Amino acid sequence: MGAWHAPLVAGAVWLALAAAPVLAYDVIEVKEGGTVEGRVTLDGRVPAPKGYNLVIYPDPQYCGRISNGNGWRLLYDFSVDGSRGLKDIVVMLEGISAGKAFDVSVPHVEARDCRFAPFVTVVRDGHAVEVVNMDPVMHDIQAYENSPLQGARVLFNQPLPMNFHHQRGDLHASHQHELGKSLLGPISLSKGRRMFVMQCGFHPYMESWAVAIDNPYYAVTDASGAFAMTNVPPGTYRLVAWHPQAGLTSAQLVTVGPNGAVHMSLSMKAPVGRRTAHEVVENPRFGPGVLGYPLDIVPLVERQQ
Repeated sequence: MGAWHAPLVAGAVWLALAAAPVLAYDVIEVKEGGTVEGRVTLDGRVPAPKGYNLVIYPDPQYCGRISNGNGWRLLYDFSVDGSRGLKDIVVMLEGISAGKAFDVSVPHVEARDCRFAPFVTVVRDGHAVEVVNMDPVMHDIQAYENSPLQGARVLFNQPLPMNFHHQRGDLHASHQHELGKSLLGPISLSKGRRMFVMQCGFHPYMESWAVAIDNPYYAVTDASGAFAMTNVPPGTYRLVAWHPQAGLTSAQLVTVGPNGAVHMSLSMKAPVGRRTAHEVVENPRFGPGVLGYPLDIVPLVERQQ
């Protein structure tokens, strides 16, 4: 990626994402724009969350503020409601070269209680993501660009200093404080790559995914799997849905008429078989006592199931 300088700034890591060259997008007044809305559901059994033994990684007590009560941290990378609605799906319309303006706000990813939130973010090509650390422990951002065909490629590895507004490892940290100091540096995505993931090198159960878009017609599904895109120029486009672990759905053609409303029901297949080596193992050799001294890991913030 080449050398770059990272001046300290108050509050954030700014990650500028630049994907392969795309068709220019023009902002125009959309006349008789329509709406594309719908819902995404999961087809198949909900995958079990990934499980991480906290005593293997730094800061087990602080990060154990979110845990299952037995020393394990769970990463729920599939969030499904009672009617199988799937959260954190990015739904995109492709093939739009002119339309409404992009949202000018900067996507914000926050490290809080050793968890990145949101789990999924949408970024504009060549623009930025803000990353802040609210924790009294250090994190280490490992960034990768990803492609279903080309696989993952390392972009950089950069520490995210602990927030000094409370004592290190404060088990009762309330996070009612200012943002900490962080770093500034650019990222360039290689040709053909649109997916980006951040993982903490110290706490690998911390993940945050992003997909780069070239037009503002996208939505991220809510807790019920619902999505909506408004002010869509009349025309025919490809509708694509993406999830970090389920991948892309087959593209579907969508025709939007003047002032029209289109409702789409999408389904994503759940992965089958063993998909990860990170699983909860009920074995006393992997419990807190393995360190040889007393260690209480108490889920003060959230007891995971």
